[in-house]
Amino acid sequence: MAGGYVDCHCHMTAEEFSQDRADILERARKGGVQALVSVTEHAGELETLLHLSDRYPSYVMPCFGVHPIQSTADGSHSVTMQDLKPALDKFEQYKDRLVGIGEIGLDFTPWLTPTSKEREEQLRVFQKQLDIAKQMDLPVNVHSRSAGRQTIAFLKEQGAEKVLLHNFAGRASVALEGVQAGYFFSFPPRVANNDQREKLIRRIPLENICLETDSPALGPDRQERNIPSNIFISCEYIARVKGLSPEKVCEATAHNAFRLFPKIRHKMNNRY
Repeated sequence: MAGGYVDCHCHMTAEEFSQDRADILERARKGGVQALVSVTEHAGELETLLHLSDRYPSYVMPCFGVHPIQSTADGSHSVTMQDLKPALDKFEQYKDRLVGIGEIGLDFTPWLTPTSKEREEQLRVFQKQLDIAKQMDLPVNVHSRSAGRQTIAFLKEQGAEKVLLHNFAGRASVALEGVQAGYFFSFPPRVANNDQREKLIRRIPLENICLETDSPALGPDRQERNIPSNIFISCEYIARVKGLSPEKVCEATAHNAFRLFPKIRHKMNNRY
């Protein structure tokens, strides 16, 4: 593919990559990925991500945020302001290194966030990080599981303008409200496994679509670790649904990624 793919949402600091991260990144490069945006889920991941970005300065693009669901040794819980606290100083300290704020957002999965009190706390954490993104003039990389309508409504209410809704699974009518607000949507390889997202992808204009893998999750096979080089699967599926060539989708989605994350282009230009 001329230029190559941009993976707008992956987790290269995940434990699943601890043994062979360099090999996986080399496979991605050989597979036509020209840059990837690596997100965090909690403050403890930032140091590893920045080290990785130092090692691959024009390839791994750091995106820092606190996820709406926090995992611990005891299980998972809905995010609290206490979970956000360790990240607050780091946003300011490393703002020049970041291409975006994320992964942030809302997750109203009933068994993970059963009470209105927890949902309200999630909204507070989300709002705080949206405010930080606005102050820093950075785009946001957004999670919206079981909360597509609420997430887009809240983003609009907060005046968010530079938004990527990753792995969006809401109704097409809701997505189109995001499109009207200028938001982008990205889809991982898992969408090619069934046609649940076909109508959604058909309705969203190509000008508002980006590519992602969400590696190591949401790959083509549930039993196997997903990797960034699988991004071609997303590209080919979107191309098939829209009746376009994969080359056209690759080119357009990369262009969209550079529009949404302008610092990627700047960092890539320092490659040579």
